Amino acid sequence: MTDLLPDRGFSPTQRAGALVEALPYIQRFHNAIVVVKFGGNAMVDADLAATFAEDVVLLRSIGLRPVVVHGGGPQIGELLGRLGKKTEFIDGLRVTDAETLDVARMVLVGKVGREIVGAINVHGAYAVGLSGEDGGLITAKPRDPALGFVGDVASVQPGIVERLLAESMIPVISTIGADGSGQAYNINADTVAGALAGALGAEKAIYLTDVPGLLADVDDLRSLIARATITEVQAMIKDGTISGGMIPKVEACIKAVESGAASAHMLDGRIPHVLLLELFTDAGIGTMILKDPVTNEGRA
Repeated sequence: MTDLLPDRGFSPTQRAGALVEALPYIQRFHNAIVVVKFGGNAMVDADLAATFAEDVVLLRSIGLRPVVVHGGGPQIGELLGRLGKKTEFIDGLRVTDAETLDVARMVLVGKVGREIVGAINVHGAYAVGLSGEDGGLITAKPRDPALGFVGDVASVQPGIVERLLAESMIPVISTIGADGSGQAYNINADTVAGALAGALGAEKAIYLTDVPGLLADVDDLRSLIARATITEVQAMIKDGTISGGMIPKVEACIKAVESGAASAHMLDGRIPHVLLLELFTDAGIGTMILKDPVTNEGRA
């Protein structure tokens, strides 16, 4: 089990101060649902993955109800390469024929999901792996015929997740959904996390990325935007401040908040214990996106 301070060199006084600072947030978020999208370097780095598992177990242990949604693009690409199958991308999305879909299901459900469940369950029998196909969780619809079996979320029926949370379990969800005929589709994990957070009425939707958060100047890490409203973020997309691969992540944050999540957060998953630093410190560490208008509440 981890503590709230990753640096083992902190003095007892500093550690006590961190715990005191965390206490009101622990009380505030007791029993709150937190949906965490796990991906990027945090997923492929073994040390970061182990730290992530510790942090998720800690959230559960202090009374939060975490839900993990994961991707697996690099792992899918690696297996396709080993099989000698070329990959084509359109607007950053993998063209997915029937064979590629089989590989994606095998990697996401049978490998990546199982690895995350196993890492969490090292600390206790807490995690349960699910696919979006299980229990009718995610009904999918095709995104674009040119992309093949790449889908969007048509609807979410979160009952199976809610039942697991009621039993104090940690759902770990692979982002494969199915349409009414049973045809499976691979869905972007950011999109699924946003839709699921909204359907669950989550307190927070958290996206672990490979960037510090939203930057007013992409070349200046000091320009991190700690807090923004949906309207402000949409304006940044329109004026080009947010561009490229950041747009789908930001749109997923917006979707999560518009659908019912209290806030969405973009964090740098390369930082150990980044979940704890964002949730349980006054300053936070990433970017938080809120509905309009912003209230006069605290940073959390």
